[in-house]
Amino acid sequence: MIMKIISKEELKSLYEKDFYKWVLENVNLLKNKEFDLVDWDNVIEELESMGRSELRSVISFMAVILEHLYKYEHFRENETMRNSWVRSILSSRNQIYDLFEESPSLKNKAKEEIELAWKSAVRRLINWFKYPENKHLTDKYFGRKPTEKYFPEKCPYTFNQIIEYEPWEEKNV
Repeated sequence: MIMKIISKEELKSLYEKDFYKWVLENVNLLKNKEFDLVDWDNVIEELESMGRSELRSVISFMAVILEHLYKYEHFRENETMRNSWVRSILSSRNQIYDLFEESPSLKNKAKEEIELAWKSAVRRLINWFKYPENKHLTDKYFGRKPTEKYFPEKCPYTFNQIIEYEPWEEKNV
C-alpha cells in the first residue's frame, strides 16, 4: 500500500529522489481526485517528455530506413549487403507501423520531420564509411571520407517512400 505524502513539497522532492514512488503517489492522488496535492509541474513535464520520446522513436526508425534505402540504391556491392538492408528497412517499418497504430497522430507529425530524419541518416551514412571494413567503398565512391556535402541536402525520399518503397521488388535484382 502506498503511503500518502502530506505536502506538495515532499512529493516534489520525490521526483528527484525516487521517481517510481513519485509516479505511484501522483497516480494515487489522481485516482482519489486529490488534484490540489498533485505535483502538476513535473506531471506536465513528464507527459510532454513522453510525447517527444514517441516522436523521437519514429524519427530514429525513419533515419534507419532512409540510410538503408540510400545504401541500397547507391552503395550495394553484394547480396549480403542487400539482404541486411532489406531486413532492417522492413523491421524499422514494422516498428513505425506499431507506433502509428498506438498513436495515429504521430503520422502527421512524422511527415513534418522527414528532413530531421534525413540529417540523422546522413550522419549514419558518414559514420558507416568510417568503418575500417568499408575503406574500399569509401575509396571507390568518394576517394576520401565523405562529409555532408557528398549527400543530398534535402531528403531524396518522400514520406510514402519511407514507409512503402521497396526498390528490391521493382527491379530484377
